[in-house]
Amino acid sequence: MPRQARLDASGTLHHVIVRGIEKRRIVDDQKDREEFVSRLEKVTADTKTSVFAWSLLTNHAHLLLRSGPLGLSQFMRRLLTGYAIGYNRRHSRIGHVFHNRYKSIVCDEDAYFRELVRYIHLNPLRAKLVKDLSELNVFPWSGHAVLIGKIKHAWQERDYTLSWFGQKEGVAKRVYLTYIKEGMSQGKRPDLVGGGLVRSLGGWSAVVSLRSNKQQELTDERILGSGNFVEEILKEADERFKSQMLAKKQRDNMQKIIEDKCKKEKINSKELRLGGRRRVVSRVRADLAHTLMNELGIPSAEIARQLGVSTSAIVKLLQRGGK
Repeated sequence: MPRQARLDASGTLHHVIVRGIEKRRIVDDQKDREEFVSRLEKVTADTKTSVFAWSLLTNHAHLLLRSGPLGLSQFMRRLLTGYAIGYNRRHSRIGHVFHNRYKSIVCDEDAYFRELVRYIHLNPLRAKLVKDLSELNVFPWSGHAVLIGKIKHAWQERDYTLSWFGQKEGVAKRVYLTYIKEGMSQGKRPDLVGGGLVRSLGGWSAVVSLRSNKQQELTDERILGSGNFVEEILKEADERFKSQMLAKKQRDNMQKIIEDKCKKEKINSKELRLGGRRRVVSRVRADLAHTLMNELGIPSAEIARQLGVSTSAIVKLLQRGGK
């Protein structure tokens, strides 16, 4: 089955799981861990991504984040590529560090935010990197110690995350710690590391019950949430895809109009785009500006980029034509 496209809209809550290639280590020592966190801090700020929970383990890492204006793919590319280059340089190695496709699950925030924060922050305990809660409280390679105030990372969205557990900081920390303790016996929680019907409903028993009542629930392996949530996410993704296809078609039409006009007038389109000022080039540019605006509705700034002049120059051309 071919891979499905990522659901990568800005502002989406994602549970991201990054694994080492062939289950190998992604950190070998203290320096690696410091570099990973430093890289995470920089890319988080540069891409305006919100990180709520995270855990850096030996051969994988978990992140709970809300993607910024550039989307998840740009954030992950910059995080993983930059870290991998440094890792290979430090350890005199070549080749891939990470599995070639990180896992990302779009999550229903109302239903799963608290559980995902707990699940991610308990990972070091499940992996036996710490032996108990007192060690987890000061473990520097997850967001748990930040939430309870033992470590400071300004880039981690501490206040927002704590607000899910209480309005006042002291109360929120106590409620959060109690919630963490209650989750210590829950095990690996496979229902929180993927989407689909079984995970969204909490197990096969819920699926069997649903089917026995002849009910249907829309599902998607990329989404952790109810049928209504899945429907909403897929609808938004479909609308974005159609918008992108429309924009591509519009760009293709614009390019064809420019090339056809230049060919008809026997001028080089490169000269046009480089801002050529010969009389015939200027006339063709003016004709094209009116055509692109009136027939395709292209914004003046985009027309300016395509025709090699400033936006103000295009505005003047259009005003002159209007008069």
